[in-house]
Amino acid sequence: MAAPPILSWEGLGLIQGAGWLFQDIDLHIGPRDRLALIGRNGAGKTTLLKLIDNRIEADRGQRKVKPGTRVVMLEQEPDFSGCDTLLDFALSGEDAPARHEVEAIAGQIGIDLSRSAESASGGERRRTALCRALASEPDLLLLDEPTNHLDLAAIDWLEDWLNRYNGAFVVISHDRTFLTRLTRATLWLDRGTLRRKEVGFGGYEAWEEQVFAEEARAAERLDAKLKIEAHWLERGVTARRKRNQGRLEKLYDMRAQRAAMLTPGGSAKLSLSNDDSKTKSVIVAEHVTKRFGERTVIRDFSLRIQRGDRIGVVGSNGAGKTTLLKLLTGEMQPDEGEVTLSKTLTGIMIDQQRSLLAPDKTVRQVLAEGGDWVDVQGNRKHVQGYLKEFLFDPGIVDMKVGVLSGGERSRLLLAREFARKSNLLVLDEPTNDLDLETLDLLQEVIADYDGTVLIVSHDRDFLDRTVTVTLGLDGSGTVDIVAGGYADWEAKRKQRTAPAKARAAKEAVPPPPPPPKKTKLSYKDQRDYEMLPARIEALEETIAHDEEALSDPALYTSDPKKFAALTASIEKARAEKEAAEERWLELAEMVEAM
Repeated sequence: MAAPPILSWEGLGLIQGAGWLFQDIDLHIGPRDRLALIGRNGAGKTTLLKLIDNRIEADRGQRKVKPGTRVVMLEQEPDFSGCDTLLDFALSGEDAPARHEVEAIAGQIGIDLSRSAESASGGERRRTALCRALASEPDLLLLDEPTNHLDLAAIDWLEDWLNRYNGAFVVISHDRTFLTRLTRATLWLDRGTLRRKEVGFGGYEAWEEQVFAEEARAAERLDAKLKIEAHWLERGVTARRKRNQGRLEKLYDMRAQRAAMLTPGGSAKLSLSNDDSKTKSVIVAEHVTKRFGERTVIRDFSLRIQRGDRIGVVGSNGAGKTTLLKLLTGEMQPDEGEVTLSKTLTGIMIDQQRSLLAPDKTVRQVLAEGGDWVDVQGNRKHVQGYLKEFLFDPGIVDMKVGVLSGGERSRLLLAREFARKSNLLVLDEPTNDLDLETLDLLQEVIADYDGTVLIVSHDRDFLDRTVTVTLGLDGSGTVDIVAGGYADWEAKRKQRTAPAKARAAKEAVPPPPPPPKKTKLSYKDQRDYEMLPARIEALEETIAHDEEALSDPALYTSDPKKFAALTASIEKARAEKEAAEERWLELAEMVEAM
């Protein structure tokens, strides 16, 4: 039997502005829950965490906490005012953790707490806030975008700590990899309601699409389906997966082309003169070296970046990512070697300075200088139509920027910058503060962008879905050049630890020949192509029926055998449905190819 909750909200409601932000929410958190809190920017995710932490007062509902439960919240932007050093902040407050606990975690996460709080970077402040939160020995940890400003080493450390943590946590994050590895259940805040599903983030998208499908069917029965159906058509499982799969296949083709232009050692082939690669080149780095004092940050780096490349730059803080970016964009000159930029290169930089958007300006002033039309890459678009493309309600056009959430301001900054005409985009941690839907949108915008993109990011899933070439820095001065995303770079690093003979034997195996191109579906393929859609629909109905039965809160105690059987049936049907969808998409692509 499940353990009683350590914290509950019953009938929770909060008024924001002229109406309810959410109401009649029931939330129960168990002692070992690992919960992902999902929702669009502006849905109230951070506000809900603050209500759980009792930082703000609800307009309705009752909060119950098990006696002795310690709740600790890691905020997105903690207040360091009044603190001279980072250590002062870590030890501040009535419930300050023990100094030795703070210093122990600081040593593991790599932060000097004697640094001035005023001059500390965003990453140093985030590490300090983590030290304070984790050293407090919480029973319930509330994490609001914990990976923002952290490098890959710190994210790995935090994942390991949370895996070993004995308490409960609720986490808001845009980092899909982080959520998939850590969470076991999902809270979905959507249109003022909170749903819970006992699946980690890895199963969230399938659950979300199932909910939208059920809403579409219910709306159809009520003859009031237009708004929801439009949403479903955009996000339906077949359309969405096909669109994403098409984009990823295009990305894989681009990676294969770039892989053919790299030597087995990873350095770029710069001697090609009998093709059009030189005419396509926008940035050429030849034997570039950069030093700061006695330390060599970049050593003998060569790469030809072509028009349309999507270059990801990864590495720990201090490894030289910013230096490499400045060298490639001409902002900094190398000590040795040469960087040549195309004369026609026109770049824009989208960095982490969301504060550059003046809070007293309206959305219309930011996008259209107070008018009704926006020039988007040389084409005129109505400002409200352009807002819809970036998942905004057009009604916010005359709202002040200052009332938008952090994620909405980030999305507005992206909308403004992507409207400008350019052929080079430089994105510095573009995923911070964005919700998952906006991340999907950003991936599509980058995929459709005609120019070249340079991306510095610690978001592993985002890089895997976006870039054609990854530049990996380990701090030694060497820059790995890998055709592919973060996972490809990580695989290369692991490969270095394998014995040389095994690696050489693996590389000596020739790739399998491509399968012969089909001109006609086999009888089995044709039958599957025609019958799978009906099978998928039947499975959806089976899952919906079983889940409706499983939703009875008394079922687990009254009939545990039926509860277990329904759970097993749902999981089996889901697996079969996913396999059927993948099979049908594969067959659909074969039909298109023929």
